[in-house]
Amino acid sequence: MLERFTEDCTHSGVTTIYSLHLESFNTMKQSIFFAAVKSIFATLTLLIAFQAQAQQLPAGMTIQQVNAHVIDPAELRGVISDGEETERIAAFAFRPRVQFQSAPKLNVNAFGQDFHDKVKDRVTGYAMQLRQNGAPVYTLIWNWAQTPADANQGWKLDTRMHVASVSKYITAVAMVKLLDAKGISLDAKIINYLPAHWVKGPKVNLVSFRQLLNHTSGFASTSSASNYNFMKTMVAAGAPSNGSYDYENMNFGLCRLLLAVINGNIPQNFNVGPITDQVWDAVGISAYKSYCQTNIFNPAGVPNASFVPLPAFKNALAYKFPHNNEDGWNSGDLASMAGGAAWRLSVDDLLKVMDHVRRRNTIIPAARAQQMLDQKLGIDQAIDTPAGKIYAKNGSWSSGGRSEKSVIYYFPNGMELAFLTSSKLGAENASLTATVRDLFLDNLEGGN
Repeated sequence: MLERFTEDCTHSGVTTIYSLHLESFNTMKQSIFFAAVKSIFATLTLLIAFQAQAQQLPAGMTIQQVNAHVIDPAELRGVISDGEETERIAAFAFRPRVQFQSAPKLNVNAFGQDFHDKVKDRVTGYAMQLRQNGAPVYTLIWNWAQTPADANQGWKLDTRMHVASVSKYITAVAMVKLLDAKGISLDAKIINYLPAHWVKGPKVNLVSFRQLLNHTSGFASTSSASNYNFMKTMVAAGAPSNGSYDYENMNFGLCRLLLAVINGNIPQNFNVGPITDQVWDAVGISAYKSYCQTNIFNPAGVPNASFVPLPAFKNALAYKFPHNNEDGWNSGDLASMAGGAAWRLSVDDLLKVMDHVRRRNTIIPAARAQQMLDQKLGIDQAIDTPAGKIYAKNGSWSSGGRSEKSVIYYFPNGMELAFLTSSKLGAENASLTATVRDLFLDNLEGGN
């Protein structure tokens, strides 16, 4: 219609003007067309790239899962995972009030009564059980897992809570089991199983699996973090103090990636461009969780161990002490801390695992479990006492003064203890590890 109007206007002297407008219009149409084609081509290219990447993803992993995965969740920044560090590295010298001529034994009733007296007025609530050869011998349950300000829920033996660094013992058992199954020595170097695309700094080539599990890797930070990006950065910085003790969550965080490679969940040289790190982190977390459930929790009779509070289970919240009727804190989804922390378990869950690891031969051989304890793999302390060695692993997770605290102990004479509390211990934030240790020592008797 525009061209026809141009012809009709020839004698009016405006033909040139409308011809120019027609040219501009055609040019504009061409520009829009080419822009649209370019956009469609770019979209198709991106879709083809994603399709290619999806075809290369590890089994069971979808591109949607990868895109939804968050490597460094904002809610975990600023959380404190304190570790009673001075106590871990200090030598403990037992100074008994009574000299024993032969090995004494624990007075269980006196221990239990003293335990409650020592703890009950210094926590928001707690659950503790002592078992011998897998059978309960003393149980204590006190006050709130969730106060009336929340769900008005008392503690039970099956109440789950984030056990924080007690998770490291689970990870150590998983790694020992997998390495043994694959014929890989604890002294083998981890560099052969780290993501190939990571930069490896000085002395990373010296780091062994054993050094991760006893905190002598040489990785050194001042952070509680062990998310994927943090660990990648730290590995690039190197392990300058290799062979020296330095408690680091990332020593056990790395285990989830190493486990995924050794177990065949992802090739060491896996690389699909921009989404590579997303895939590595998602696969590492998933592989670690699945391996532990199948090879540790299932044999012990612990269903659906998780990194988040599950509605089907009773769940504790974290509180200040005193709680002052303030709301508790749900520490949320802890998957990005898997390996060094993250498991939500109950007193009953923990004791079932400890029983099966120590004596049932359903997870690892009992002799291997004892070697792990004596070599301090995944635990904090192995302490000589007149009754024999005791072995401890503690956990602590805090934000805004609200805390989740845990400790497990292996005692002599086939005894195991698990203790969870939904706040710090007293205004002074006393050590759970030291409190239980001293109560054990104070209640030894016989052997005279």
